[in-house]
Amino acid sequence: MTNTIPQALSLAADSTADMIETYKYLHANPELSMQEHRTADYLTGRLEALGLEVFRCGGTGVVGVLRNGQGPVVGFRADTDGLPVLEDTGVDYASTATGFLEDGTEVPTMHACGHDTHMASALATAALYAGAKDDWAGTIVFVLQPGEETAAGARAMVQDGLWDKAPKPEIMYGQHVMPGLAGTVSLMAGAAMSTADSFKVTVHGQGSHGSMPEHSIDPIVLGAAMVLRLQTIVSRQVAPQSAAVVTIGSFHAGLKENVIPDRAVFTLNVRTFEPAVRETVLSSIRRIIAAEAAASGAPEPTIEDISNFPPLHNDPVQTALLEEQFRDEFGAEKVLQGTPVMGSEDFGALADAIGVPSVYWFFGGFDAQTVGSEHPPANHSPFFAPVIDPTLATAVAAAVRALYSKVGK
Repeated sequence: MTNTIPQALSLAADSTADMIETYKYLHANPELSMQEHRTADYLTGRLEALGLEVFRCGGTGVVGVLRNGQGPVVGFRADTDGLPVLEDTGVDYASTATGFLEDGTEVPTMHACGHDTHMASALATAALYAGAKDDWAGTIVFVLQPGEETAAGARAMVQDGLWDKAPKPEIMYGQHVMPGLAGTVSLMAGAAMSTADSFKVTVHGQGSHGSMPEHSIDPIVLGAAMVLRLQTIVSRQVAPQSAAVVTIGSFHAGLKENVIPDRAVFTLNVRTFEPAVRETVLSSIRRIIAAEAAASGAPEPTIEDISNFPPLHNDPVQTALLEEQFRDEFGAEKVLQGTPVMGSEDFGALADAIGVPSVYWFFGGFDAQTVGSEHPPANHSPFFAPVIDPTLATAVAAAVRALYSKVGK
């Protein structure tokens, strides 16, 4: 197979303009995880207009199958959900949308993680392949997945029979915009993103008047002891050569300064790469929480799962092959050697469900001045607004190149 991408698979002026218009529309109209109903309708219509076989999966997930004769089956995933963030980018296509949390609270909503760039580039890639059937052969499965931010989407699609309804790919590809230099891509073999486990802990105490602490089991004091002790897990129970993070993200207790409440609630998030380290951290968390409660004479706390992100592992052989392709596409100076990040993704669940390899890469989204500033906007920031050019064009070129490495003639 030649390394030269056919002209028909390259963005022209009209397709670039359409992609930018698509991106601005999606940016201005985000929806929260597993609530992407209008987004799913929009994506369905766009893919059907290109002639793909389209079906819904996992609630608000959309799958588009593009068949073009005999050849490899390759999967490409883009995520679709936004975040409960009030946008402060100042762009003229900024989101003013709102959504509702599970408890019914209305919140501002924004594509603060760049999933709008993922969708827009995936649609542009699908359009290029749909219009260039003389230049490739096989089947491409576009998986437009909801609920990445909550780790619910990939699991929901798999459980809804994704790989019973769609052709099973021999490999899955995916990508994500990051606060790096626009026009560059980075990838790494092996561990790419961490496993993440989140929990809600309810500490049960005994309420009392603030002036009579002897009649209480103070859940605030007890919970505070747990929080401090939990922070010793990484420093004292995980080897320095291994990576792990334990974060207490929220702590809520009480309503009045002179009332000792009967409970406290905190949430924690754990990031690890190695299964053995994950097991050590998770078992330590449960042991510490139970032991601190016992030391205070309190009932056993309640620990509830919030979310669980699977590990994201890039197949070493396929990653090396794709790195060569990217060097041909962008030039060696724009293909960066990435390092594992402690952020998490549920992309890996799609390939793991059918036992095929996957490769996931990052592409930059900001100009040199922003990247070199003291505090460049990170993903999930209210200021996260990638520069349109060359961010979107780079995403399309990377997706086209990855797919062509398998289905190209």
